Amino acid sequence: MKGNKKRILQIALGCLFFIPALFVKNTYLSLSLYVLSILSAGYAVFLSAIRNLFSGEIFDENLLMVIAAIGAFCIGEYPEAVSVMILYQVGETFQSYAVGRSRKSIQSLMDIRPDYANIEKDGEIIEADPYSLQIGDVFIVKSGERIPLDGVIESGATSIDTSALTGETKLKDAMEGDEVLSGSINLTGLIRVRATKVFEDSTASKILELVENASSKKSRSENFITSFARWYTPSVVILAILLAILPPIFLPGAVFSDWLYRSLTFLVISCPCALVISVPMTYFAGIGRASRLGVLVKGGNYLDALSKVKSIVFDKTGTLTKGVFKVEHVHAETISESEILSYAAHAESFSRHPIAEAIKKASETPVDTGCISSVSELPGLGVFAVIDGREVALGNQRLLESHNLPVPETSETGTTVFILIDGKYEGYITVNDEIKAEAASAITSLRELGVRNLVMLTGDKKKVGEKVASDLSLTKAVTELLPDDKVSEFENLLENAPKNTKTAFVGDGMNDAPVLARADVGIAMGSLGTDAAIEAADVVIMTDELTRIPDAISLSKSTGSIVKQNIIFALGVKFLVLALSAFGFASMWAAVFADVGVCVIAILNAMRLLKK
Repeated sequence: MKGNKKRILQIALGCLFFIPALFVKNTYLSLSLYVLSILSAGYAVFLSAIRNLFSGEIFDENLLMVIAAIGAFCIGEYPEAVSVMILYQVGETFQSYAVGRSRKSIQSLMDIRPDYANIEKDGEIIEADPYSLQIGDVFIVKSGERIPLDGVIESGATSIDTSALTGETKLKDAMEGDEVLSGSINLTGLIRVRATKVFEDSTASKILELVENASSKKSRSENFITSFARWYTPSVVILAILLAILPPIFLPGAVFSDWLYRSLTFLVISCPCALVISVPMTYFAGIGRASRLGVLVKGGNYLDALSKVKSIVFDKTGTLTKGVFKVEHVHAETISESEILSYAAHAESFSRHPIAEAIKKASETPVDTGCISSVSELPGLGVFAVIDGREVALGNQRLLESHNLPVPETSETGTTVFILIDGKYEGYITVNDEIKAEAASAITSLRELGVRNLVMLTGDKKKVGEKVASDLSLTKAVTELLPDDKVSEFENLLENAPKNTKTAFVGDGMNDAPVLARADVGIAMGSLGTDAAIEAADVVIMTDELTRIPDAISLSKSTGSIVKQNIIFALGVKFLVLALSAFGFASMWAAVFADVGVCVIAILNAMRLLKK
């Protein structure tokens, strides 16, 4: 805001000399006051125009304003010359303020950068550069401090405030063994944390990089405005010169000073600042507003794409469902249910998958890793392990089919995990996941926003997938898919999508990374701290709330609507007043409105997004 204070001072000085100049009768004193006024109000504009001339940026708005002001001064239109400069500075001040407001909307995200990390050295706690810490280093976080790196708590317990990362004010209790994310704030107790990532790969660093690069990915509208200004400004400068020179030569009785005034008015009107400023600012405001909702959009182009989404494809586990599994039924053939759970827990002992965690939690027998000889994953089938010399296989119905075993009928609804011991079928475990509470309302909101095709892709069995799809009123569910099948199925959906529409994929960002990258708009759900999500997705929902998706789409539609309004309004007023000025029906005051006034109105319109 320092620049704004300088401009306000310039405007004040300009007015201080300008107002008396309007009433002074002495011509020389009046002229001196006008000169002092225009120099006081516009010296920064004059300097910028000169600097840009030497750097090769000839046709910029500063130069157009300088030419118009000096020209009006030369033909004796002193009040108008000064007014143009003062009002232009007022418009610039307002623009700077508006951009500042937009920046504040993502300021909380930029504040997540940690300044230091506490490490213990020779019995003393000292501050170190977070960049200097390596994986495995232990650092200390005191109450009220920001966590500098992603890690796992080694000792201590506390409450963590993740609002800067998620946009949510919910607090999270954390204790020994829990993961903590950089950028969060430790609220209560002192904790010792072992780093699991270097700073460059941490959550805070990834989010900062994403936010800082968002403005570089321009929308089609922004690219149009950039290329439009490139040919538009030189064209109107040439037209203004021709307007000043040709009529006095070819029209009988034409007065050069009249046509020079018209051409100067034409120049002021022609400044494309309303477009050049308001359109990028609208996208910036939209991205900023989204970040306050806990939605990171990687650029204006993705905000544009979101507004055109008519088909959304969802992953099931962790996206439409909570991803928190619970063992609901165990069926045993020849051994006990507790033995079934024990073998399954040992086979899944090295897995962090939600189903594996549920099985380990349900088993009453502590896992003894010493009795496990080997563990390997069977892609698309399950897990194979040697436990106490016995071959244990755990997986889906394809596992049974691969062993030429019949698939037993199960009455339970849920994910069924079959278990084989030494190649013999010994029973199954049914694990259930719960649909997210807000899923139904999110789907309803998406339909209201014009998203007609809502599809679910899952590796789960048909009965489970179709029940979830039915409960949520999805268009269809494609089930029993291998990871590679998801990509090919999504490709088919893309090919059959209506023309000029976009298809989004919503996944958890880890195993869905290939599909997220292939989608027109990849949306990573609840993937805070997941590198795959931030890298592969175009939009990252930092909370785990499905309702943020319709919020983001609604915001994208509002952004696109405001961009169109600003383009039509700015160009419409410009061309109308340009035509009027060429025929002598528009004064310098109309020119000032067509430039500064239109710019201010367009900026005010863009700022509505911050209140949405």
